[in-house]
Amino acid sequence: MKKWIKKLEDMMAASAYAEAGEIETAKETLREQRTILLALSGPSSDTSAFRYAINACRRTGAVLEIMYSPDAKDSLRKLEPELRKEGIEHISVRITGRIQDEIQNHTENRGSILFVVIEAPSEPVPGSRKADRQFEQSWNKLKCPLVTVSKPSAA
Repeated sequence: MKKWIKKLEDMMAASAYAEAGEIETAKETLREQRTILLALSGPSSDTSAFRYAINACRRTGAVLEIMYSPDAKDSLRKLEPELRKEGIEHISVRITGRIQDEIQNHTENRGSILFVVIEAPSEPVPGSRKADRQFEQSWNKLKCPLVTVSKPSAA
Protein backbone atom coordinates (compact mmCIF):
# COMPACT_ATOMS: atom_id res chain seq x y z
CA MET A 1 0.00 0.00 0.00
CA LYS A 2 2.85 2.37 0.85
CA LYS A 3 4.34 1.84 -2.61
CA TRP A 4 1.08 2.87 -4.26
CA ILE A 5 0.80 5.99 -2.12
CA LYS A 6 4.41 6.92 -2.98
CA LYS A 7 3.72 6.40 -6.70
CA LEU A 8 0.60 8.53 -6.50
CA GLU A 9 2.52 11.30 -4.72
CA ASP A 10 5.23 11.15 -7.40
CA MET A 11 2.64 11.34 -10.18
CA MET A 12 0.99 14.37 -8.58
CA ALA A 13 4.36 16.11 -8.16
CA ALA A 14 5.28 15.30 -11.78
CA SER A 15 2.01 16.74 -13.05
CA ALA A 16 2.64 19.94 -11.07
CA TYR A 17 6.10 20.25 -12.64
CA ALA A 18 4.67 19.57 -16.11
CA GLU A 19 1.98 22.24 -15.67
CA ALA A 20 4.71 24.70 -14.67
CA GLY A 21 6.61 23.89 -17.88
CA GLU A 22 9.36 21.87 -16.17
CA ILE A 23 9.04 18.82 -18.41
CA GLU A 24 12.50 17.35 -17.66
CA THR A 25 11.92 17.67 -13.91
CA ALA A 26 8.57 15.93 -14.33
CA LYS A 27 10.24 13.06 -16.21
CA GLU A 28 12.94 12.80 -13.55
CA THR A 29 10.30 12.65 -10.82
CA LEU A 30 8.52 9.77 -12.53
CA ARG A 31 11.68 7.80 -13.23
CA GLU A 32 12.08 5.18 -10.57
CA GLN A 33 15.55 5.24 -9.06
CA ARG A 34 17.35 2.06 -9.92
CA THR A 35 20.25 0.82 -7.87
CA ILE A 36 23.04 -1.67 -8.36
CA LEU A 37 24.54 -2.96 -5.12
CA LEU A 38 28.28 -3.75 -5.08
CA ALA A 39 29.73 -5.63 -2.11
CA LEU A 40 33.40 -5.17 -1.22
CA SER A 41 34.52 -7.51 1.53
CA GLY A 42 38.28 -7.68 1.77
CA PRO A 43 41.48 -5.66 1.73
CA SER A 44 42.35 -6.93 -1.73
CA SER A 45 38.92 -6.42 -3.26
CA ASP A 46 39.00 -7.31 -6.91
CA THR A 47 38.53 -4.51 -9.41
CA SER A 48 36.72 -6.82 -11.85
CA ALA A 49 33.51 -6.71 -9.79
CA PHE A 50 33.89 -2.93 -9.45
CA ARG A 51 34.34 -2.47 -13.21
CA TYR A 52 31.37 -4.71 -13.93
CA ALA A 53 29.20 -2.65 -11.58
CA ILE A 54 30.22 0.74 -13.01
CA ASN A 55 29.71 -0.49 -16.58
CA ALA A 56 26.23 -1.71 -15.63
CA CYS A 57 25.46 1.64 -13.95
CA ARG A 58 26.60 3.51 -17.03
CA ARG A 59 24.40 1.39 -19.32
CA THR A 60 21.28 1.44 -17.12
CA GLY A 61 21.58 4.89 -15.55
CA ALA A 62 21.44 3.28 -12.11
CA VAL A 63 22.95 4.57 -8.89
CA LEU A 64 25.80 2.49 -7.47
CA GLU A 65 25.45 1.56 -3.83
CA ILE A 66 28.64 0.14 -2.35
CA MET A 67 28.51 -1.95 0.81
CA TYR A 68 31.95 -2.42 2.27
CA SER A 69 33.41 -4.12 5.30
CA PRO A 70 36.03 -2.33 7.43
CA ASP A 71 38.68 -4.49 5.71
CA ALA A 72 37.71 -3.05 2.30
CA LYS A 73 37.89 0.64 3.27
CA ASP A 74 41.29 1.18 1.62
CA SER A 75 40.14 -0.59 -1.55
CA LEU A 76 37.11 1.70 -1.70
CA ARG A 77 39.30 4.80 -1.35
CA LYS A 78 41.36 3.66 -4.35
CA LEU A 79 38.20 3.12 -6.45
CA GLU A 80 36.36 6.36 -5.62
CA PRO A 81 38.35 8.62 -8.00
CA GLU A 82 37.25 6.47 -10.92
CA LEU A 83 33.61 6.81 -9.84
CA ARG A 84 33.96 10.59 -9.81
CA LYS A 85 35.74 10.53 -13.18
CA GLU A 86 32.95 8.40 -14.69
CA GLY A 87 30.29 10.67 -13.16
CA ILE A 88 28.49 7.76 -11.54
CA GLU A 89 26.25 8.68 -8.63
CA HIS A 90 27.17 6.46 -5.71
CA ILE A 91 26.48 5.83 -2.05
CA SER A 92 28.88 4.05 0.30
CA VAL A 93 27.54 2.04 3.22
CA ARG A 94 29.93 0.66 5.84
CA ILE A 95 28.81 -2.61 7.37
CA THR A 96 29.95 -4.38 10.51
CA GLY A 97 28.30 -7.80 10.27
CA ARG A 98 28.81 -10.70 7.92
CA ILE A 99 28.55 -9.30 4.39
CA GLN A 100 26.12 -11.95 3.17
CA ASP A 101 23.69 -11.27 6.04
CA GLU A 102 24.02 -7.51 5.54
CA ILE A 103 23.23 -7.83 1.82
CA GLN A 104 20.20 -10.02 2.48
CA ASN A 105 18.87 -7.63 5.13
CA HIS A 106 19.54 -4.60 2.93
CA THR A 107 17.78 -6.01 -0.13
CA GLU A 108 14.83 -7.50 1.77
CA ASN A 109 12.42 -4.60 1.13
CA ARG A 110 14.19 -2.62 -1.55
CA GLY A 111 12.55 -3.15 -4.92
CA SER A 112 14.82 -0.56 -6.54
CA ILE A 113 17.89 -2.84 -6.44
CA LEU A 114 18.36 -4.32 -9.89
CA PHE A 115 21.00 -6.82 -8.78
CA VAL A 116 23.89 -7.40 -6.39
CA VAL A 117 27.48 -7.69 -7.64
CA ILE A 118 30.01 -9.62 -5.57
CA GLU A 119 33.40 -11.15 -6.13
CA ALA A 120 33.33 -14.87 -6.74
CA PRO A 121 34.51 -16.75 -3.66
CA SER A 122 38.16 -17.63 -3.97
CA GLU A 123 38.35 -20.36 -1.32
CA PRO A 124 36.30 -23.19 -2.87
CA VAL A 125 37.87 -25.24 -5.61
CA PRO A 126 36.45 -24.18 -9.00
CA GLY A 127 34.13 -26.85 -10.38
CA SER A 128 33.59 -28.45 -6.99
CA ARG A 129 29.90 -29.43 -6.94
CA LYS A 130 29.72 -29.44 -3.15
CA ALA A 131 31.21 -25.95 -2.94
CA ASP A 132 28.89 -24.74 -5.69
CA ARG A 133 25.84 -26.13 -3.86
CA GLN A 134 26.91 -24.56 -0.57
CA PHE A 135 27.43 -21.20 -2.28
CA GLU A 136 24.01 -21.34 -3.98
CA GLN A 137 22.19 -22.41 -0.81
CA SER A 138 23.76 -19.61 1.18
CA TRP A 139 22.24 -17.02 -1.20
CA ASN A 140 18.82 -18.60 -1.84
CA LYS A 141 16.94 -16.05 0.30
CA LEU A 142 18.19 -13.08 -1.70
CA LYS A 143 15.28 -11.09 -3.20
CA CYS A 144 17.12 -9.92 -6.34
CA PRO A 145 19.58 -11.40 -8.85
CA LEU A 146 23.13 -12.07 -7.72
CA VAL A 147 26.04 -11.52 -10.13
CA THR A 148 29.31 -13.12 -9.14
CA VAL A 149 32.37 -11.80 -10.93
CA SER A 150 35.56 -13.80 -10.95
CA LYS A 151 39.05 -12.52 -11.55
CA PRO A 152 40.23 -12.92 -15.13
CA SER A 153 42.40 -15.98 -15.57
CA ALA A 154 46.07 -15.43 -16.26
CA ALA A 155 46.99 -16.33 -19.82
